[in-house]
Amino acid sequence: MIADPHDAPRGAVAHNFHSPPWWRCLLVGVAALAATTAWAQSSAPRPAATPAPATAVATFAGGCFWCMEPPFDKLDGVIETTSGYMGGRERNPTYEQVSAGATGHAEVVEVRYDPARVSYERLLEVFWRNIDPTVKDRQFCDVGPQYRSAIFVHDDAQRRAAEASRAALEKTKPFKAPLVTPVVAAGEFWPAEDYHQDYYIKNPIRYSYYRTGCGRDRRLTELWGSPPK
Repeated sequence: MIADPHDAPRGAVAHNFHSPPWWRCLLVGVAALAATTAWAQSSAPRPAATPAPATAVATFAGGCFWCMEPPFDKLDGVIETTSGYMGGRERNPTYEQVSAGATGHAEVVEVRYDPARVSYERLLEVFWRNIDPTVKDRQFCDVGPQYRSAIFVHDDAQRRAAEASRAALEKTKPFKAPLVTPVVAAGEFWPAEDYHQDYYIKNPIRYSYYRTGCGRDRRLTELWGSPPK
């Protein structure tokens, strides 16, 4: 006798009617897996970002800024040097204004460096060795307050280091004249015109002629016993 499908147990019919089809179960499972994966990714520790290298700034006045870039550029740990103006009254001074002595600025070089590779104390050593610290308001053949020497300090730590360096040099200097190079607070830095930047690289012949004609290396040799490197 063929069983009548309507004779199936009531429980079985009810179960088949309410059970979701297989594809609906699959979709539910995929959704659950995606949600679990997203949660795991969001809660997993993220790799630490690589910190940017620390940099610091030092500013020195040593006469013609063309001649103050090369000794610092040679140092491992110096990132860049920029010629400019500091210590004056005018905003956005031009080279013509500064060189005429009308603004109170000094020609300076801004040194951006990595303190982990070169110390501020080392920068001070290079600075002293490349200037004549015995004259006021001039350097070599350049005369006027715009060519004065100075250490422009940016914080208390630089001031302490600069003053200690100056005091130590006063005791150990190989010449008799007193030091007149001051340690002063840094003011606003104004970059010089583009044609002044890296002048010794862009115009090596003119730079060499100027440096020799100004007697810079000759005077540095007289002061320190050997020409600067």
